[in-house]
Amino acid sequence: MKWNARPMIPLSILDLAPVCEGSDTTAAFANMLQLAQHADVLGYRRYWLAEHHNMPGIASAATAVLIGHVAGGTKRIRVGAGGIMLPNHAPLQAAEQFGTLASLYPDRIDLGLGRAPGTDQPTARALRRYFDGADQFPQDVRELLHYFEPAQPGQAVQAVPGAGLRVPVWILGSSLFGARLAAALGLPYAFASHFAPDSMDEALAVYRREFRPSATLEQPHAMLALNVVASGSEAESRRLFTSQQQSFVNLRRGRPGKIPPPLADIDGFWEPHEKFGVERALACTVLGDGPQVAEGIAAFVARHQPDELMLTANIFDHQARLRSFELTMQAWHAHHAG
Repeated sequence: MKWNARPMIPLSILDLAPVCEGSDTTAAFANMLQLAQHADVLGYRRYWLAEHHNMPGIASAATAVLIGHVAGGTKRIRVGAGGIMLPNHAPLQAAEQFGTLASLYPDRIDLGLGRAPGTDQPTARALRRYFDGADQFPQDVRELLHYFEPAQPGQAVQAVPGAGLRVPVWILGSSLFGARLAAALGLPYAFASHFAPDSMDEALAVYRREFRPSATLEQPHAMLALNVVASGSEAESRRLFTSQQQSFVNLRRGRPGKIPPPLADIDGFWEPHEKFGVERALACTVLGDGPQVAEGIAAFVARHQPDELMLTANIFDHQARLRSFELTMQAWHAHHAG
């Protein structure tokens, strides 16, 4: 399978199956599927779910299970992991899970791999996997890739299903480590600019400069993540975005919880140093009405030249979230048509 560039930068969605205050995981999963179906109709390219553990506001811990649920409830959109935190999994098990998904939903499954545990140390220990450091991650990735190759005569361990399926594998990252690994292996690279943008430009430069063509990818292919909230006005979008800002502050205060409702005035919620930290972490954010969002996305694309964009928005009100992704896609198409 060869990767090809497209004239208009494709838009995709990263979801965490957010659990809002006053709600539960059952509602979160229903909202997740509805958003994925909405994205499918609107023309989003991918719908990715991220693995997190021990987080009351994030219900996507059993990532592969949810990917199967979403793929089964949609028709066209690619569904995948953004990502699977490989330190928590044996490479063989990950290959089997995604080989199963790819067999059920051919040419629609993506596997993004991250090297962080996606949780705190007590939870990592509870997962029964022990992360010894960054040096093990490249070895695990290579092992996993091997399981997707056609099985050889006498091969002692095979992924069944998985062998010969060549499930598209992405390397995720927020530092130069992932950029160098993706380049060395000739894999597509997705950078977590939606919450860790500090190394974005340097990581992209390293990935593009050091990239080595592979059997699946002839040229570097980079995807950047962007927080986007669209509504009828910039003021309303800024209000909706305060839910995500509060969640970041609560996490840094050591009190992660469910997604809170938006605030009319967030300055009364955080301390100046908290505001500075959150605004730096969420610097890759576009807010506004449809045209403002399209212009903001276009400016981001012009500056960083990604091959794809992955959008995310933890909006408290589900209908407002659906509308945000709808307005964004409509405005993006209008921007290119104009």
